[in-house]
Order: sequence, then structure tokens, then C-alpha cells
Amino acid sequence: MDSYFDLVILSNGPGEITTWVLPIVKQIRSLSTINQENLRISLILSPCPHATGNEVNIARKLPEINRILGAENFFSFLLWGKTIDNWEWYQRGLVLFLGGDQFFTVVIAKRLGFLSLVYAEWDARWYKYIDYFALMQQSILDKIPSYFHGKCHLVGDLMADITSNNLQNIGSNETVKIGLLPGSKSAKLTQGVPFLMAIASYIYKYSNNVEFIIPVAPTITPEILASYGKKENNNLIEQLGNITGELITINKQLYLQTSDGIKIKLITKFPCYEEITQCQLCLTTVGANTAQLGSLTMPMIVLIPTYQLTAMKSWDGILGLLANLPIIGDYFAKLINWIVIQYTVKNKKLYAWPNIWAKKEIVPELIGHLKVEEVGNLVLDLLNNEDKLKQIKSDLQKLRGSAGASEKISQIVANVINNK
Repeated sequence: MDSYFDLVILSNGPGEITTWVLPIVKQIRSLSTINQENLRISLILSPCPHATGNEVNIARKLPEINRILGAENFFSFLLWGKTIDNWEWYQRGLVLFLGGDQFFTVVIAKRLGFLSLVYAEWDARWYKYIDYFALMQQSILDKIPSYFHGKCHLVGDLMADITSNNLQNIGSNETVKIGLLPGSKSAKLTQGVPFLMAIASYIYKYSNNVEFIIPVAPTITPEILASYGKKENNNLIEQLGNITGELITINKQLYLQTSDGIKIKLITKFPCYEEITQCQLCLTTVGANTAQLGSLTMPMIVLIPTYQLTAMKSWDGILGLLANLPIIGDYFAKLINWIVIQYTVKNKKLYAWPNIWAKKEIVPELIGHLKVEEVGNLVLDLLNNEDKLKQIKSDLQKLRGSAGASEKISQIVANVINNK
């Protein structure tokens, strides 16, 4: 039997590479039960809406991976089996899905004649065609027809290993860190930047052992972020606490300094899960941020301020299309958002992803004409009540799986390689 083996990992965004691919390839390369000299690991990246263009460079820093196919060459390989360097393949192999579209796993495994393994975080698909599933939690298995349960392994949460210590300083005399996530689109930044600066200033008045960070979205620059804190660029500042900000550099570190002297550290590394998990609490706008924070089991307060009804033009789907129509888009945006606010208040509609997953409010959502003092006092209350933060974290953890997933997935890979 041919002892050479190809492990083909499918992934997409920078988050998946650093939190899914990295721990698994390190774990696989550490296994003495695998003939490492005969194992070749290839990483194939598919296009991702959250990609920064730096994914290949990130992956090249992983010595465990032998070769990498960038997203720009993905469809040429998917459709025609061609790679830019004319890769050759061993007779035996496994396609491991760690991000992207699970359907790609089916197509590529079929093309190469390899077995397939999918890590399913929330849903498992293509039961007939995938050979093995590694599931984050029991609820995924419950949705799979029992006929296919023999393919399934409960492995836990790949994110869990990096989230265990983010409450260690709560209730101590050490500095507390708060993450501020104003969003990445102009509509959200217009409200988010000045409002979060004002909240930070309010909190600091009553708790000066607090530090603040802003993880800068990869689609904007620190200069763009800071521009929303200037009155000449943003006419909402006076309504949102009247705190302005400017970009400064201290010892090569960028900060957004507020008009009353608070320095908010800007994190430009992406993804920056390590920095986020050092926080005790995050304040965030609604959207994908809430899903990422939820996956990190990070306590959060979700803010949906409505000082500018046209600001929520970032709605998805048909509502977003209507709100962004030329000339009449602003009218649609105001109407849509007014209706949304009324419906939300009346029906207790939930928008944060962790709350949607839990089907109840486990992280606070605040919508409407929010006041700096209102949000600031809620933050101070949470910081002064360790049990409340721990309860939020516990509720978030219940939505996730247990730790140790990288070890279990690596063992499945080893068993396939060794025909067990």
C-alpha cells in the first residue's frame, strides 16, 4: 500500500486560518502515530467576503503546511483541477473542511478521489457525500438523520481553547480592559465612533483603572476610523456625547485620543482574538461582530443607537437594497428603521447573534435614542458585579462546544491515514 498521504485543508478567512487551521496542523504534526515524512499538507483557500488579501502570507508562517493555493486561483482548481504550480497528488488523501462552503469539500474530494472530513460549527450538510463529520456540539447531531450518525464524531469547539482566561482579572485590582467595536461601514461608524468615545470618557470618570481598545476592521484604516471622531466630518457628534477624537502615536502604537484625554488603543492586527479575549467586556454594534464575540464567549453589550435613522443602511437583503436606492433611499431607510424600532420594542425582537442562537436575550441589547449615561452605568454595573459577567460568559459557553476539538479532529485524521 502507498504510504504517502495528502491532507488537503480547505479554508477561507484569516480568522479560520488562525483559530482553526493553526491548532489542527500543529496537533497533527505532533502525532507520533503518523509518518510525518510521508504526510504532505496542502492548504487551499476559497474566496471570503471578510478576506484581507493577506491570508496566504499568514499561512506561509505555518511551517507545518507544505504548500498553499491562494483564493485567486481557487475556482480554476475547483472547476478544472488546475493549480498555478501544477501540483501532483498521491494516491491516498483526505480533504478536511475548515471554513468556506462545505459543498467545495464534496467537489474537491470527488475530483481527487480522496476521503472527506467536515468540521461543522453550526450545521452539517451533504450527508450522503461526506465521509466523516466532526461536530461542535450535540445539537448539530440531532439535526442529522440517524442513518448517517455513524459518520459523525462530537469533537467540541475549536475556539474554546483560546477563551478560557478572559475573566481572570474581573473583581481584582488589576486593570480592566473593555473592547469597543464601532463597526466597519460608514453608516455604523458615523454613530459608533463618537458614541463609544463618549461612553469610554464617562466610564473613565468613575473607574480610572479601565483601559479601552478598538480592534480596527481590516476593511478600514486607523485614519478612516479617526475621521469619524472629527466634527468637520461628522455632524452627529454633538448628539452623541460631544466627545471628539484624534489619531496619535506613542512609541509606535496608534491611539484614538478623546478630547478629554482618554487614550483608546487601536489594534490593527487581524484577526486579534488574543487581544479581544484579554477584555472583560465589549461594547459592539449589531452585526457579524456579535457572532465573533459570541464564539469567543466574550460578554458584550450590543448597541443599536438610532440618532440617524438613515445610518442603518447596512441592513442585509431587500431592506438594504431599498435603503440604498438613489434619491429615495434615505426615505426608505428612515421608514424601514422607524418600523424596525417600533416592531423591536413591541415584540422584543433580538438582533445579536448569540441571542438569536439562544432564542432569548443572554447579552444586553439596547436600541433607540441611547444616552451615554445609560450605557455607561450599565457597563459600570457589570464591572462591579463579577457574577453578572460570569453568567453572561456561562450562557455564551452553553451555545458552544467543549474544549479539545483540535486533538479529536487530529485523531480522526490519524485514523484515516492509518486505515483504522
